[in-house]
Amino acid sequence: MHKTSKFLYFILILGYTFLFTPIIILVINAFGDTDVPGVWQHLTTKWFYEAIQDHELLQSAITSLKIAIISATSSIILGLLATNVTTKRNNKSFGSKFLSNAIIIPTVTPEIIVGFSLLMLFLFSEKYFGISFPRGITTVCIGHTMATMSYAHMNIRAKILMLDKSIEEAALNLGASPYVVFWKIKLPMLSNAILSSWILAFIMSLDDLVIASFLTGPGATTLPILIFSNIRVGITPVINAFATLFILVIIFCIVITHVLSFGNSTNKNNDKQQKNLFQY
Repeated sequence: MHKTSKFLYFILILGYTFLFTPIIILVINAFGDTDVPGVWQHLTTKWFYEAIQDHELLQSAITSLKIAIISATSSIILGLLATNVTTKRNNKSFGSKFLSNAIIIPTVTPEIIVGFSLLMLFLFSEKYFGISFPRGITTVCIGHTMATMSYAHMNIRAKILMLDKSIEEAALNLGASPYVVFWKIKLPMLSNAILSSWILAFIMSLDDLVIASFLTGPGATTLPILIFSNIRVGITPVINAFATLFILVIIFCIVITHVLSFGNSTNKNNDKQQKNLFQY
């Protein structure tokens, strides 16, 4: 048993090494003082200053942040509304079951299929219905919302199924309306799941390349598209530095998600809700 544990630890370390070695190499090259990747003489942070002063990189980063915030918020709203329908005990209709199963389809569909199908949808709506969707921030937000809503729905749905239904039923029996139960009881108990789902959708939108490449247009170049275009010409330390900053943002979001997912604040929220039931 002891030998097996050592072997499993070795496989685990090997897997983590395979995953994180490319990222570590990228970060190390961001501090090199030469333009040639992998060639080192002295440590420097000048590439970070140049990256911050690069107008094109900053503009694409701002565009990516706008799209990520809008699409993450939209996916949470739609996912929460869908979850509120598919988790009702008395709702066992065919439509509810179909929605619960169909909403996960985008998670197993290749992104290139999602991006191409959305592009065809926009072209079809413009040709036959006269509804124009100029390719830009709006179309990319729609695509990212479609791609991330399923993850938000599954995460929030899993949390709702773990909640104590007796709290909601007690509030209804004490005279609270379904609207009050949703906003003052269910929503606070789902706050951690909602925030962690928002951060997950934000990260997925922030680093998306495939869907955005189908739906973007002039003036809506995201940071992943810009980096991918520049890499074709050649890798520069400025790109390494900006990618390092990008990685720090993603790590920060992941840490917050981890804390929210495994914190013990859920029990505290449940206790507060039970104490406030008699207000209704």
